[in-house]
Amino acid sequence: MQSGWIPSDIADLQPLEVVTYAYSRRQVLSEKYKGIRLVIPAGGFKVRANDSDYNYRPHSAFVYYSGVQGADSTADAVLVMEPSGDSHITYLYMNPRSTRDTDAFYRDSKYGELWVGRRFTLAEAKARYQIDTHKLGELENLLKDGKETLTLRDVDPKIDPLVKKNDAEAEFAIFVSEQRLTKDLYEVDELQRAVDATAQGFNDVISAIPAAVETRRGERVLDAAFYGRARILGNDLGYNTIVGAGAHACVLHWIRNDGNVRKGELVLVDAGVEMESFYTADITRTFPVNGKFSPAQRALYMLVYESQLAGFAAIKPGVLFSEINKACQEVLAKGLADMGVLTVSAEESLKPEVGLHRRWTLHGVSHHLGLDVHDCSEARKEMYLDAPLREGMVLTVEPGLYIQPDDELFAPEYRGIGIRIEDDVMVTADGCRNLSENIPRHPDEIEKWMKAILGR
Repeated sequence: MQSGWIPSDIADLQPLEVVTYAYSRRQVLSEKYKGIRLVIPAGGFKVRANDSDYNYRPHSAFVYYSGVQGADSTADAVLVMEPSGDSHITYLYMNPRSTRDTDAFYRDSKYGELWVGRRFTLAEAKARYQIDTHKLGELENLLKDGKETLTLRDVDPKIDPLVKKNDAEAEFAIFVSEQRLTKDLYEVDELQRAVDATAQGFNDVISAIPAAVETRRGERVLDAAFYGRARILGNDLGYNTIVGAGAHACVLHWIRNDGNVRKGELVLVDAGVEMESFYTADITRTFPVNGKFSPAQRALYMLVYESQLAGFAAIKPGVLFSEINKACQEVLAKGLADMGVLTVSAEESLKPEVGLHRRWTLHGVSHHLGLDVHDCSEARKEMYLDAPLREGMVLTVEPGLYIQPDDELFAPEYRGIGIRIEDDVMVTADGCRNLSENIPRHPDEIEKWMKAILGR
């Protein structure tokens, strides 16, 4: 069984483009934590049901500092930055390839090559990521030496008991998150690729609308159309796709996607492709199912559209992150007041202690975007919501209006309409660059887009 096999090592494996960027990121970490061992786990499989796991996806901090991508990523790997003088030496501990001369090739249904496919050998992984590699089984002995160590707790339950708890762990997690607030050139390029792939996914969604109308639970048809494109062009979905037809669009996190798609209604699709690099887009478009907006639909849509333009205009270095939301909410509140549904003036409603317009606007309009759809989530408030924008930050602008089907403050023709427009933008030296500008947004452009694909 273990003999008579042709050698199958991969020759001339080239380093990934991300290698130099990952190295630079680690240098920032090294400078901050001189003399301290840093342990960054990738995490392991998560059980879906019984002996079936979800598709594996490594922890974002591990990806950021290692450069590991897509199918190359191996569950349970650990990045270790070992202090050396004023710097660190980086090691990657991993489960290497189970070659045909090992029992694991034949017997290990979780990691064996016969069962789950080929992984890199240690030498191949070193060539790919330019990091010294070791077998994962060697890590436990290293961590027993008592050296001061920081880890990201609760990522890998096998690593946690091996690292003595340290009061600085919480601060370590915050620093790791905040380092990602500003994107390097590689990250911006990957986010642009994710946006471009997502644009193709939206083309597929439009193409599937006629079938969705004719199919029970038509939201699933649109969901499936986008998922197929995500798997073809990327690694996976960046998050569970939201497909809200009719009044389902008023449910902010509608991921059941089990409703019917009806002519005359709108369908809101919030979706993003995650690339092999694990960077994701986050785009929302709202489509008229029959290809044309009704007067009521267009009126609400244009209010959201103008709100988003105000959000774009507010973005530039030095402006507080919270100002984006403020700019969007001012337009929405004024529009709602002009429609006669606010019982106070727009100025009064915009006071923090009042906020009556929030009945229909519901959420903030921006978040950071990157390896996670809600990126940098461990960042401190003063570094996120209350922080000045910096060149190189990537964030969403996504105002919305949601008129519940039983809302008597609106006339019947507006009830059950939910609209959100979401784009991904990068802060530039003098404003922002809309990475998703090529995905139509204006209602005239939406109608033209749909007609070009559907022929009607």
